[in-house]
Amino acid sequence: MPNTSATGGYLAPVGAVPADDLDLDVLLQGAVAGITGLPGEMVRPRWQPVTPRQPEPNENWCAIGIASEQPENTPSIEHDPGSGTSTLKRHPVFEVLASFYGPAAGRYAATLRDGLYIPQNREPLRAAGVAVVSIGDAISAPDLVNQQWVRRRDVRITLRRVTVRTYPGTLTISSAEVLGGAAGGPSFDLPIHP
Repeated sequence: MPNTSATGGYLAPVGAVPADDLDLDVLLQGAVAGITGLPGEMVRPRWQPVTPRQPEPNENWCAIGIASEQPENTPSIEHDPGSGTSTLKRHPVFEVLASFYGPAAGRYAATLRDGLYIPQNREPLRAAGVAVVSIGDAISAPDLVNQQWVRRRDVRITLRRVTVRTYPGTLTISSAEVLGGAAGGPSFDLPIHP
């Protein structure tokens, strides 16, 4: 039997969990490929368990990944006395680093930056509970690969998403016995309203 506020112990969330890790990688990969026009296989997660072969210096491609996440330190918590659940909602901010490589790295970086300002391009992100907060400059950061410089432009994108977690078993106190000030004084049964 799961824990409740009456039994004590840890409460685990139930139901749908927020998009995370692979789900976010897929969402970001689709957004970059869709906005820039790069083929999907040329927009890659920045960190992968098995590192694939890096494309040739004359090929245009992008590596994308979440560089950091800052939780919101004051989430809202709503209690539903009817169902005995508490719902925690927060809006963490995370930094995404998109690195474009190849002869047209600057053009693709600018295309992504500009394209994220178009409302229709934000719709798939919004549907997943993700909003664009800001888009940084395209920073030139060439890589030296096999004694050859490869063009690279980095774009930092700040996103905010909503995460909702529901915790069952948070019971409501419907009444309590309150004792009078003096020992043996009168007691009252008072209803407690949420």
